[in-house]
Amino acid sequence: MPGDLATRGTPLGDKVAGLGDAVVAARGRVPDDVLDEVAASADRAVGRVRLSARHTVVAIAGATGSGKSSTYNALTGLELSSVGVRRPTTSWASAVIWGSEGAEELLDWIGIPPRHQTMRDSMLDTHRDDEGFDGVVLLDLPDHDSTEVAHHLEVDRLVAVADLMVWILDPQKYADAAVHERYFQPLATHSDVMVVALNHIDTVPEDRREALLDDVRRLLADDGLPDVTVLGISAKRGIGMGELRAEIRRRVADKRSTTARVQADLAAAAARLEAAGGTAPAVSLPAQRVGDLEDVVADAAGVSAVADTIERTVGSAARRAVTWPVLAPLGRRNRDAETAEAAPQVAPLDRASVDTGVRGLADEVGDAIGDPWAVHVRAAATGRLEALDDRLERELGRVDLGGRLPWWVGGVRVLHWVLLLAAVGALAWWGVAAVQGSTSDLPEVSGLPLPAVVAGAALVLGLVLALLARLAVGGLARSRAERAEERLRDVVHTALEQEVLAPVRAELATYADFRHGIDAAKA
Repeated sequence: MPGDLATRGTPLGDKVAGLGDAVVAARGRVPDDVLDEVAASADRAVGRVRLSARHTVVAIAGATGSGKSSTYNALTGLELSSVGVRRPTTSWASAVIWGSEGAEELLDWIGIPPRHQTMRDSMLDTHRDDEGFDGVVLLDLPDHDSTEVAHHLEVDRLVAVADLMVWILDPQKYADAAVHERYFQPLATHSDVMVVALNHIDTVPEDRREALLDDVRRLLADDGLPDVTVLGISAKRGIGMGELRAEIRRRVADKRSTTARVQADLAAAAARLEAAGGTAPAVSLPAQRVGDLEDVVADAAGVSAVADTIERTVGSAARRAVTWPVLAPLGRRNRDAETAEAAPQVAPLDRASVDTGVRGLADEVGDAIGDPWAVHVRAAATGRLEALDDRLERELGRVDLGGRLPWWVGGVRVLHWVLLLAAVGALAWWGVAAVQGSTSDLPEVSGLPLPAVVAGAALVLGLVLALLARLAVGGLARSRAERAEERLRDVVHTALEQEVLAPVRAELATYADFRHGIDAAKA
């Protein structure tokens, strides 16, 4: 795609750059022949801007018998083009140039050989109607309906490079589908660089001429060209030729034809690329939809069930650990069951649910932007489904679920035993003293025997400790479950982001670049 100094930093340059960006973004997603055609249009547009800004290329086009060559001769004031039913067999167009200075490179770019060029300012005669034609390069194209394939190719080539196209129609054949379908309809974006002249208007009764011109305008509107200037002329009788010359002079004088043609070409190229690449606006992955997918995958991995299990098992094990030892389950079997219950595992992944969830997201996003990007979005989302499933199973299984009890639970258990032993020891001391009859010799605290005080205090502290620990156990179980669920969801989030969402976002970013380029080219 060109980046020429002639257009850089200008509105036209922005259009060219936008079209170039759209072509780059569409590579691999739009057929190469469309991209090559669009790139060629941009190259041609910039190539024309680089050439003589002084000259305006005006192409006279028409069908056999339309009077195209008579019109050309009338405009030039010279008998340069053969007229009549039998046309020259040459496939070359001829050109008359007003103002030869700087025209050589332009004529070479257009592809008009020197033998088919006539420099009007080098001739000795003067033509009274030449005023205002300085800088005009007037082309006489072959008949567009010729049976010669070379003629068709030459017309197509020159119609593509002309700054102003003057189409000569015949009252008998102006509705011919050949010109409407082959040229007018594809050039619907080029109304600013087109003039239509209905020749042989002298053969039409005066009271019907305006109605006939209105019918031509109607057909052009149906072709997408409602604003094209339509004139009634007779090259043979000179009717309307003054208006046609004035229209050409006006286009030449304001020097808009060259730029208008380039802009029309770029707009048409952008429209072709847009039709092939998609017209839907750019979209992004909605955060809510991404969250929904993460929920689906988390459910497929049983994340909530694991969290519930952790809260239940950690809470149960911790409650037993902080219960008054006399009431706690005893025996090796109970301790083994406690250990097993406190080690929950992630269940096998429901791969079908994961795949369905990912494909659902891909379909929604793909439907939003339409073909052909939808195909690539779906491929980006589902291309690594097997790898995603394997990764989820592997990494979810490695997550530390936090099933082990914290150190303070063990501390509470030790303290319980200390208090219990203190109570038992104090009671034993008191009992021995009672058997020996020496209770009066025991130390007292506030009038009570010390062993009784110690035993009572140990029992009360044990009960208080058990109550406080049970309250703490509830928070412990919930926090462990929440942390485990957060870790598992982090694995789900990271795996989805890297295996599914990042590739999809990359495709959507490319589509956004495409749409931005198209919008810039059409601005």
